[in-house]
Order: sequence, then structure tokens, then C-alpha cells
Amino acid sequence: MSTIRSQTQPQILLVDDDPGLLRLLAIRLEAAGYGVMTTGKAEHALAMIVVERPHLVITDLRMPGMDGSALFEAISATHPALPVIILTAHGTIPDAIAATNRGVFGYLTKPYDAKELLDQVERALRFSASNATEAIGEQTWRASIVTQSPVMEGLLAQARLVAASDASVMLYGESGTGKELLAQAIHLASTRSQAAFVAVNCGAIPENLLESELFGYVRGAFTGANKDYAGLVREADGGTLFLDEIGDMPLPLQVKLLRMLEQREVRPLGEAKSHRVDIRVISATHRDLEVEMAEGRFRSDLFYRLKVVALTIPSLSERRDDIPLLARHFLRTLAERYRKEVNGFSPDAMEILVRASWPGNVRQLLNVVEQAVALATSPIVPLILIQNAIQAVEDIVPFDEARRRFEADYLARLLKMTGGNVAGAAVLAQRNRTDFYKLLQRHSLDPSLFK
Repeated sequence: MSTIRSQTQPQILLVDDDPGLLRLLAIRLEAAGYGVMTTGKAEHALAMIVVERPHLVITDLRMPGMDGSALFEAISATHPALPVIILTAHGTIPDAIAATNRGVFGYLTKPYDAKELLDQVERALRFSASNATEAIGEQTWRASIVTQSPVMEGLLAQARLVAASDASVMLYGESGTGKELLAQAIHLASTRSQAAFVAVNCGAIPENLLESELFGYVRGAFTGANKDYAGLVREADGGTLFLDEIGDMPLPLQVKLLRMLEQREVRPLGEAKSHRVDIRVISATHRDLEVEMAEGRFRSDLFYRLKVVALTIPSLSERRDDIPLLARHFLRTLAERYRKEVNGFSPDAMEILVRASWPGNVRQLLNVVEQAVALATSPIVPLILIQNAIQAVEDIVPFDEARRRFEADYLARLLKMTGGNVAGAAVLAQRNRTDFYKLLQRHSLDPSLFK
């Protein structure tokens, strides 16, 4: 196995069990100005991809053990934006064509033509979202996302590809994973980067205000409307509208959002005419929207309009290799903010940071580090401060969980008051009976148990 790397060269990983062919390919590609890594085993190639992060893989199709087809399947599952070219003998061309139909970038027959090889490599590297010819200064689009995790790097490679299109994007992930940061990164990598990025938390704005906030209103449209307001959709014109927690949007407003997306125009409350808008929509949710659709709480037509491309952000526990990097980054930032001489963690403090469960993800890690920095009396954060900060944060129930518990307790109290009479409980809650039944189903509450 050999590795030849440069900071400015695109890096190509060659995989073939024939040492002579490996050497010839390496010489040809190095002469063309590419950095080359080689291995004779597909299993080794998978490990090298994680560590070396090549921009292109060229692999033989027929190899002992894991063959080129299996290697491609493994790469496409974990690094979907990494292009793969397959080398094949004439007798296996049908297999290579079948692989191309599954997503392999291309194939070359042995003995390969040098010009065809270089042409395919050039096209594949143009396709690669992580093309090494991208200058460091051009990576400012992702500067706010601190990571060294291969899982996150794969996600960012996909995000870079998506950014080049105008497709609507749905971001999935637990609370605190950084969905808004990824949405901003996609915006900055897009052709809309010079226009506005407008973020709206659909769960944080009261239902009766969300429509006017999104679509705007004219003076006199309702009590308190003392002047015209364009609304957040028109504010994002030419840029990106980020709808966080889209699963919390009420059904009546979902209809109006769908109409706006289909017609590309918005009509403020109280105004007779509509305004054209040109926006890219990125949505995010921690809910399972397919379950929400099945239970009638989210429109399927809107779902498919918003989910042209879906990206899932891993939880912090799925990217533990990022915890030391993130913790040190937060420490530097917070020490500067608090004007404190704190510059590191004790080894046992860092160990507990890496081992913690982090149900609140990156947001929780930031909170823990901030508490530790605020209370630190020495340059090195000791174990006890981290232990106390983690315990203090985990004693606090996340907002969504607190709301779920409150809603379930509230419904149970109403059923107790009415002896399990759903109609009476719905009247007390000022909800129609159908909605009330849906709430009971959401929390698995059986009215007959309260009679």
C-alpha cells in the first residue's frame, strides 16, 4: 500500500489485486498531476476512505474476497457523493454496465485507453462534491460546521451537491444536531448566497400569528395592524426560506404554504393582489412526518413538495470523534467571550465528555462547556465541573418532551374531570371532538380507563 498526497492535488484511490496494473495506473495518474493512493484489497480501501478521504475511487471488478461491486455498494451506503469508476475485462462488461445502472460513475475496459482514463477521471472529479481543487477560501460555506467525522463529511458532500440545484430540501435530525447550521451552509454554497437567508421556527410562533408572519399583511387587516408588513416569505425573495420544525405547522396554514410553493406567489392578509416570489425552501423536523401524514396531521402533497431531497443529520452520539474537536472549539470561543484564561480540559474531563450520552446533542455539549467555563477557576477545566454541568443539563427536560408530558397530563386531567366523557372533555378544552380524539390517540390515552 502506498500513499502520495498533496494539499492541492485531487486524491485518487486505486484498488486492484494486480500489483503491475496498480503501478501502471499510478504512474499514469501521477504524471497527469493527481495524488494517488493504492491498495490490493477492497477491505483496506474502505478503511483508507475514512482516513484519507479521496475524491475518486477506481477499482477492479473481479478481486478475491470483497470484489469491486461489493466495494461500490459499501461506498454508496456511507459516502454517496464519492464517485467510483470500475475497471473490467471484456468478459465482465455486462456486470460493469449493471453496476453503472446502480450508480457507478463509469467503467473502463482492460487494457484501458490512457486518454479515456484521463477523460473519465476529469469528469468524475468535476462531479465530486469534495473536489480537492476547491480552494480553502471557497469552503467558507461550511465554516460554521465544526467536524472531522467521516459521517458528517459525507453529509456535507451531499449538501454541496444539493446546493448546486434549486431543489427543496428536508432536513431530519434530533433536536440540537444543527439543522439550521446545515441549512445556512446549503444557502451559502448555492447561487442564492448573496440574497437573504430567513429562518422561521414554526413551533415557536403562536398559530394565530404564524400566517401573518409568513405572508405579511396590510394596514388595517386586523386589530393592531398599524402598518404594512411584507412578511418573511417576501423577505427571503431571491434567497432561502428555512422552515424549522415544519411538522408543527397547523393544517390550515399547510394549505396556504402549498399554494404559495405551487404558484410562486404570496398574498398578504387584507390585500387583493398577489406578489411573485422566487425562493428556495429548506425544511427541518425531528418528527416522523410519514406517521404525521398517516394520522392526518400533515398533508402528503405538501410533504412531497418539500421533500425533493432528504438529508439526515447524525446525532452527537453517532459522531463521537467530533466531541473533542467541538468541545475545544466551544472552549476557545467561550473563554474569549467570558474573558477567562481557560485553555483546556483535564484528561478525565475529556474522557467523560466523550463517553456521555448527549441526548441534547451539540446544543447540550455547548451548554455543558459554557457552564464549565463560567465556573472555572483554573486554566484547565477539571472533571468535577464537567460532571456537575452534565448532571445539571440532563436534569432539565427538553422543551418538546416537556410539552408532550404537559399535553398528556392535561388530557388525563380532563378525562378524570368528565369521567371519561370525550365530548365533555373536548368542550372543556375548546377543541372539536375529532381533534380531541386524535390527541388522545397521540398519547395512547383510553377514555374508558377514566370512567
